Amino acid sequence: MTKMAPELPIEVDSETGVWTTDALPMLYVPRHFFINNHQAIEEELGPERYAEILYKAGYKSAWHWCEKEAELHGLSGVDVFEHYMKRLSQRGWGKFITEEIDLQAGACKVRLEHSAFVYHYGKVNRKIEYMFTGWFAGAMDQILQAQGSTLRTQAEQIQSAAEDGCDVGYFITRPLA
Repeated sequence: MTKMAPELPIEVDSETGVWTTDALPMLYVPRHFFINNHQAIEEELGPERYAEILYKAGYKSAWHWCEKEAELHGLSGVDVFEHYMKRLSQRGWGKFITEEIDLQAGACKVRLEHSAFVYHYGKVNRKIEYMFTGWFAGAMDQILQAQGSTLRTQAEQIQSAAEDGCDVGYFITRPLA
């Protein structure tokens, strides 16, 4: 087992118990707890409706995170996106690898390995990591706006390791139609 990397500092306020990483308050919960809650909501709303809700919330959260992290670390452009993928990978969601990125075109392709959702669900022959989808568009759009671009993107999960015959997941962004 690998110990936590020093570049991902977690601070715990001894008076309040609030966990902080990169100047943002964090919650620390077991994976099964989070995913069991996720599945319960999915069962009530259906995966399509839940995906719509999560897309909007994830987009907003990614935008905020990228904005704050770019400011904190003096990052811009692709460096912000790569920092985001690194931090997501360090937080137990899975390993996110940017295979392609072209900010001017509003396009990227991200591979997901070791998905927390796939570890829990197993092979269910459907795309199950839709929670992440809005994150990529939110990150791209924040970076684009910071560079003065009016281009906006949409993201889509095109493959999941939970699907038969697939070992990894893939997400893409492209410009809004």
